[in-house]
Amino acid sequence: MPYFDMPYFDHEEEQFVYLMRSAWDLSQLWVTLAVQWPPKGESFIAIRMARGPLCMRAALRGEQWIFTWGHGRSRWVAAYEVDAVTRVWEVAR
Repeated sequence: MPYFDMPYFDHEEEQFVYLMRSAWDLSQLWVTLAVQWPPKGESFIAIRMARGPLCMRAALRGEQWIFTWGHGRSRWVAAYEVDAVTRVWEVAR
C-alpha cells in the first residue's frame, strides 16, 4: 500500500512527507540542498545560496500545510499549490 493511502499520519510523519517531497522536487531543479532533521527542534531543508543557506520549513497553519522560508509575511506558500517549490526556488536563485 502506498504511504499516501495510509489512514493516519501523525504531525511529524506528515511534515516528513512534505519536506521529502519538496526536497525531491528541488533536486530536480538542480538545487543544492540538505535536509536537516535534528533530534530536537524543527526539521527543515537548507538550500545552498551564495549569501548563506535559505531554510525552508513545512508547518501546519490551522489545518493547512504550508512551506515557509526566510523572513517576512510573503515568505510562505500553501504546500498543495502546484508552483510551491518553484516559488521557493525563485527566491533561492
